[in-house]
Amino acid sequence: MLYFAHLIINAISDNAEIFEKTGLRRMRRQDREVIGQENILAILDSCDVLRLGLCADDKPYIVPMNFAYELADGKIFIYLHCAREGRKIDIIRKNNNACFEADIGFKTLEKELACEWSALFQSVYGEGKISEIADDALKARALDIIMKRYGFEGTPVYKPESLSAVNVLCIEVELITGKQKLV
Repeated sequence: MLYFAHLIINAISDNAEIFEKTGLRRMRRQDREVIGQENILAILDSCDVLRLGLCADDKPYIVPMNFAYELADGKIFIYLHCAREGRKIDIIRKNNNACFEADIGFKTLEKELACEWSALFQSVYGEGKISEIADDALKARALDIIMKRYGFEGTPVYKPESLSAVNVLCIEVELITGKQKLV
């Protein structure tokens, strides 16, 4: 089992202190650990899709989603948009704990012996609390961040009925980690 060395946002800067305060284990392959929030966010910036993980009634649920994030007051907030109802929303209303994963650059490294095969990759994993954004002004602001992330230029305009029809989710990230193999 792989254990990730977690970087707790805006709380601790020294990895050794993180493990002491949280009881988390060091990543087994420390040579693959991505150190530093800037480096982890650089990977996230390159990812097209974020996989959102939720759980309710002891049943896990994972779904790929478009996303964007912002840093505010030293915290990371991830924004997602979706329908106002459905399985994801039902689960969030029961359990607001969420995790997420995003990755880029996967490439299989073939070798003659099966046990020597490997892969190149960069990935980000995190956990936090997820909530629905009810206020239309905050919802529009989060949608602006998502639109700009995917290439929209200018100032997005939303019809009031469109804002009412969409649901915008926010994950307040509590911990995040990065792992990579580049060679």
